[in-house]
Amino acid sequence: MSRPVGRDTRHNKPLNRGAGLSYNHPMPQTPTPAAEPAPVTTTTTAATTAPPKDLPARVEAALLTLDRAITPGKLAEALGGFDVKHVEKAIDTLNGEYAKTGRSFRIEKVAGGCRVLTLPQYAEVLTDLHKTRHEGKLSPAQLETLAIVAYKQPILRTQVEAIRGAASGEVLRALMDRHLVKIVGRAEEIGRPMLYGTTKQFLEVFGLAGLKDLPQVEALNAGKEPRL
Repeated sequence: MSRPVGRDTRHNKPLNRGAGLSYNHPMPQTPTPAAEPAPVTTTTTAATTAPPKDLPARVEAALLTLDRAITPGKLAEALGGFDVKHVEKAIDTLNGEYAKTGRSFRIEKVAGGCRVLTLPQYAEVLTDLHKTRHEGKLSPAQLETLAIVAYKQPILRTQVEAIRGAASGEVLRALMDRHLVKIVGRAEEIGRPMLYGTTKQFLEVFGLAGLKDLPQVEALNAGKEPRL
């Protein structure tokens, strides 16, 4: 029995239903290969770099060779770019060992950094040892002027002279030559006079981490031992 043959109404041609093609389904598409994931790159930074076991010894060696305070951040960078937390932990470890073994020095915070300093109880011994270095001492007038600048900064020269009751121009210049006092700005008044303040070296010389560590004026006036 013959099968009916349909016709293509557009071209008036018979349709071959035995060819196995269906016009009701789309032609198969060639699958697009999936893109390969980009390789993951890892970068080793200072925050992830493991510190060496002898980091405390390295920190100690570095600080013993420096004559000025250095921040833990700069110290960490100089020693190999470690995380600053590792350096701070190494400092705590060293101070713990110094205290445990009765050492005469500690790593102290000075002028925003850290430095190896002797303990206060050995000050008299060291003073006797270096008693020949009189040229390095400040005169009473210089100490008085320096104290006024430290507590009242920023301060004008005329204000220093009003407190001291004496001319202070030469004294201020001598303190600037010692890098203990510097010009920090100018006052907003006629003539724009210079304002004076202390330097970072002032903090280092007197073993202060910052100006907030200056002895309290109330304790000095009462004749009590100042709290550092």
